[in-house]
Amino acid sequence: MKTKNLLLGLALTSPIAAKAVKSAPVEKKPNVVIFFIDDMGYSDISCYGQKKWKTPNIDQLAENGIRFTDAYSASPICSPSRAGLLTGRYPARMGIQQVFFPDNYTGIPQKELLIPELLKTAGYTTGIIGKWHLGSREKFLPLQNGFDEYFGIPYSNDMSSQVYLRGNDVVQFHIDQSHMTKKYTEEAISFIDRHKDQPFFLELAHNMMHVPIFCSPEFRGKSGAGLYGDAVLEVDWSIGQVMAELKKQGLLDNTLVIFSSDNGPWLQEGPLGGEAKPCGKERPPATKGASGFRSSLTGKGKSSRAPTMKWFGTSTGFQPWPISAVLLFLTASGSMVTTSRAYCYVERRAQAMCTLTSAIIKT
Repeated sequence: MKTKNLLLGLALTSPIAAKAVKSAPVEKKPNVVIFFIDDMGYSDISCYGQKKWKTPNIDQLAENGIRFTDAYSASPICSPSRAGLLTGRYPARMGIQQVFFPDNYTGIPQKELLIPELLKTAGYTTGIIGKWHLGSREKFLPLQNGFDEYFGIPYSNDMSSQVYLRGNDVVQFHIDQSHMTKKYTEEAISFIDRHKDQPFFLELAHNMMHVPIFCSPEFRGKSGAGLYGDAVLEVDWSIGQVMAELKKQGLLDNTLVIFSSDNGPWLQEGPLGGEAKPCGKERPPATKGASGFRSSLTGKGKSSRAPTMKWFGTSTGFQPWPISAVLLFLTASGSMVTTSRAYCYVERRAQAMCTLTSAIIKT
């Protein structure tokens, strides 16, 4: 039996959160969409200071929602970060401190309880598209860990044996990665269309911006700032397409959308590794001490600051949900908060996410 590590009762033990949840009845459980972008830098997005290209669709999430300026990933590398997001636990406590490779016989421990498993008990349909990276043996794949559907590459796009899986089965052995972002977008739109009449949880985990960098022919040269900028623009386009599908299906006012990088940029890759400004050496004095990019110099303090945003619709029937969602996201996990209307300081992002999941189930 899997251990209950998702802070199941915490949402109701917080006085502020409990009041928010009880303030109005919710007729239909909200959908949840998570955009999880591999290795995207803090300032790769124009609303975080990027000047060489524009990301209007991601910026729209920030404009209509909340932009977190200090959200820390659970780890500076892929597998532990994803384990933290989906379980709400520190990766080291699960024994996940390095990335999983295609020939590994290990993966996320079977005793762990993941967000999709918890949501399924509340009647949600769950899906993940894109990068999994929590073990590629069948018992570690998404369908054995709470997801009803999976399509994507089960590990990083620079590892051997690049294949597409659908569910547990290989459906394509030879992948043209230049079409990968578009393919994932099409799969996400299909998932939303097929499950629009029931509550769903969807994680769209793009392999971009992990090296090697690719983009489709339509985006090559579009940024005027090299291949990396072109690929960022295609990811931004992808977010816009998914949001447009939610709007088309009349789901925008009943969908919680969360956007984040998994762990910040890979600075050693130079122009193909993203940007961490104003973090690192270029951060302003006011943020001194913040860990703004992946660090492997000391083995300590490796938390990575990542661009993170939350958006929720504002229909009359769900007026309390933006409030309760934010309160749960910021307070129920023990996060430290200094907040205005648009700027928040958040730690322990994964724990907060799982507490929010608990509140959705209790609704």
